[in-house]
Amino acid sequence: MGHAGAAAAAVRYLGSAASAGPVEALPRPELRCVRADERAPVDPAVFRRVLGSFPTGVTVITAPAAADGESPAGFACQSFSSLSLDPPLVCFMVGRTSATWPRIARAGVFCVNVLSAGQGGLCRAFAVSGADKFAGVAYDAAPVSGAPRLAGAAAWIDCVVHAVHTGGDHLVVVGRVSALGADGAADPLVFHRGRFARLGDGF
Repeated sequence: MGHAGAAAAAVRYLGSAASAGPVEALPRPELRCVRADERAPVDPAVFRRVLGSFPTGVTVITAPAAADGESPAGFACQSFSSLSLDPPLVCFMVGRTSATWPRIARAGVFCVNVLSAGQGGLCRAFAVSGADKFAGVAYDAAPVSGAPRLAGAAAWIDCVVHAVHTGGDHLVVVGRVSALGADGAADPLVFHRGRFARLGDGF
């Protein structure tokens, strides 16, 4: 088929999949853990340290309440990326044990809030499990999904859940972009080697 043909087929498939609505996560595959008498292929501490050399932006993924009586959902996320221009797709990764992901999945929509340089505290608040993460947080509703759009964010991307794929101990969530915007004057928050940074801090 060739690269061009494969790409065209993928675009056609994704377009047809989007019209079918949100896609449920695939069943968890059988994953074999490393036995006590085996050597792990990569030391987890080394993995974290080396991958920490890659600076990333910081986002908060939010979703509206999926049912009456529920509060909005949200969690801090570094594993976010653009994915496709046509159709416009983005993706983020979330741990399988996340208590927030099922609420986002039920909503079927989400908003990516790209945090600005002064929002390190906000990131920490959304990284805490079990707390009222929206207490005292200013936000309005994203225009299409209604998901919380956090005040002061450097950018926001309003999405529909398009597909969910397995990725080891994480899920890869693909979103189709419905609307987006950015504050051109705001510098993004950066995370590098275990700490928050600004673009001017040696970058």
